[in-house]
Amino acid sequence: MSGRRAPLALLAIGVVTAATLTAIASSEHVPAASAATTTFTPSADTHVDNSATGTNYGTSGQLGVDGSPIKRMFLKFTVSGVSGTVGSAKLRLHTDDVSGSNSPAGGTFRAMTNTTWSETGVTWNNQPAIDGATLDTLGSVARNAWYEVDVTAHVRANGTFSFGVTSTSTDGADYDSRETGATAPQLVVTTGTTTTTTTPPPSGDPVLVGAGDISNSGSGDSATAALLDSIPGTVFTTGDNVYNSGTASEFASYYEPTWGRHKARTRPSPGNHDYGTSGATGYYNYFGAQAGPSGRGYYSYDLGNWHIVSLNSNISMAAGSAQEQWLRADLAASTKPCTAAYWHHPLFTSGANHSPSTATRPLFQALYDHNADVVLFGHNHQYERFAPQNPNGGLDTTRGIRTFVAGMGGASHYGFGTIRPNSEVRNSTAYGVLKLTLHSTSFDWQFVPVAGQTFTDSGTTACH
Repeated sequence: MSGRRAPLALLAIGVVTAATLTAIASSEHVPAASAATTTFTPSADTHVDNSATGTNYGTSGQLGVDGSPIKRMFLKFTVSGVSGTVGSAKLRLHTDDVSGSNSPAGGTFRAMTNTTWSETGVTWNNQPAIDGATLDTLGSVARNAWYEVDVTAHVRANGTFSFGVTSTSTDGADYDSRETGATAPQLVVTTGTTTTTTTPPPSGDPVLVGAGDISNSGSGDSATAALLDSIPGTVFTTGDNVYNSGTASEFASYYEPTWGRHKARTRPSPGNHDYGTSGATGYYNYFGAQAGPSGRGYYSYDLGNWHIVSLNSNISMAAGSAQEQWLRADLAASTKPCTAAYWHHPLFTSGANHSPSTATRPLFQALYDHNADVVLFGHNHQYERFAPQNPNGGLDTTRGIRTFVAGMGGASHYGFGTIRPNSEVRNSTAYGVLKLTLHSTSFDWQFVPVAGQTFTDSGTTACH
């Protein structure tokens, strides 16, 4: 996925709507309380241009942000009638539908203290200061698309709020102004409880919960991180922890504010985007010892009656490779009756963007030979559950391994292509996490959706 934030295909939005979470189909979960969402349009918006220092653009249908000539964008919203705690505030912008309006940089969004500036009075010469904290940044944007930035840190209650947008890119972005009507900027404020709560698992059985394809500038990772706030247990990741290149700055800017608050209990695996930085040094430096031996990317640990293996599908997985030999020795040494594994590239998937990764089959074969029970993948940005299968994809109800594609951690969704044999459940619209409750001789699975989404999936499978 390129850029920080993915375009949103928005439905028509009313002034006030109520979203009530659907009860999750499991006796272990309690549905969250309802949340109220209010959408505001700007009370003022404009931009300034240093190539026309005395010109006011307040009545223009376009808002520009650029590095050369320098254009700065200003937006102001009046929030009123909101009661309760603000759970989130998202600024939504629509790019111009004109040829050439694609841009590698959608702008940096900052809070402003000045809320008295006039839409029809602002020019380059008298522009208000963009003096507040950086709230969010948009990467590449395409024409005629909606984009969203998280401004929750600035909008905490009723009041008037100003935002300034800048860019250092010489290939700037243009957005529709409030004069355009249907594609005018929006500030979407959600109040009330918006996370899903869970009761402790029965008998204190350990929980393994997580997803892959997680953090960029979009809001999906914030929503899935909020789910983790109320789900205890060990957090797994199925790779592509951060976009686009796994740099240290991306981990600091994107992952750390969201899933990063659960880092102490996270046992990750790396994805191809994490390896966008040479040697995945951003990934290994960020997670430290929790990612296993630095530079290797595969390791194992135990949870209750379960042996858990995190593997690296970005290096050699061939039969006889160091990783495959290590895996066989590790599985042979385990005394636990149940086994789970996870890595990034899926051996089984119906995703349209990435086909099955047959290079991973030797790892799956080793797990099958040692009677493993479940394997989790990422890479395709969606959720898919398969029936138990052998390494060649044949249905095997005796020794087969149940697999899941859990790539719904926050990055923009991918669609499905050819539906593969033994695919039982699929979803490409809901963000969420996959929760596994690890009993002594079985496991329960549960897709937990983010607030406002209703897709769920759950069930139980016995260990071999």
